[in-house]
Amino acid sequence: MARFLARAQPDLLFLQETRCTAEQVPAMEFEALGYRTHAVGQGGGRNGVAVIARIPFEVVAEHLPGDAEDSHARYIEVRAGGINAAGIYLPNGNSGGEAGFAYKLAWMDRLRAVATDRLDSFTPFAVLGDFNVCPTDADLAPGALPPTDALVRPESRARFRALLHLGLTDALRALHPAETLFTYWDYGAAFETNRGLRIDHVLLSPDLAERLEACEVDTMPRSEAQPSDHTPVIATLR
Repeated sequence: MARFLARAQPDLLFLQETRCTAEQVPAMEFEALGYRTHAVGQGGGRNGVAVIARIPFEVVAEHLPGDAEDSHARYIEVRAGGINAAGIYLPNGNSGGEAGFAYKLAWMDRLRAVATDRLDSFTPFAVLGDFNVCPTDADLAPGALPPTDALVRPESRARFRALLHLGLTDALRALHPAETLFTYWDYGAAFETNRGLRIDHVLLSPDLAERLEACEVDTMPRSEAQPSDHTPVIATLR
């Protein structure tokens, strides 16, 4: 992570599936590089999200509204540079049977309600992170997942489209509409054979989409020794 921060120097970096408590995130190491950290953790080595920033930010929310009983650490929203940015770790939906899949869909409905509120109030809004959804068949290698997988089931894709129908822009596809681009590769030979998935997304409100200058998948971290199975998506706004 320190190497990535030193090389890419992002203003805001959102992390997902940190799998630790907030206290276990190495904030002091990031602070030495000029970055402030705010993490939302969960016990038991599950879930977890965080923001690392070299610009001032205010934490707006640490939980996705809409379900007071939901204790999963999957959402953090900050206000920085006149923008509300939400980092998410959307439920996978493949564990827990149909109840687990129903939780995924309900979570997406709650996310849509938040996005609706931000857009209706004309708040510059970005939602980004691990959506655990391949929006179309172009977003996964042929045969990489069965049609019954929660990442490609019609209900998941329909809810992703519902976010776009609100007026949010899929930043990577806006600038690379026809390219084969993946953000996740399973371990083993998947990365070397490019048998991947595009499940990490940056969605932008209309005013931010107008400022979109670049959006790229940075594969360098995935090619390192002992990498994450995900790799960063970097969006640049004017």
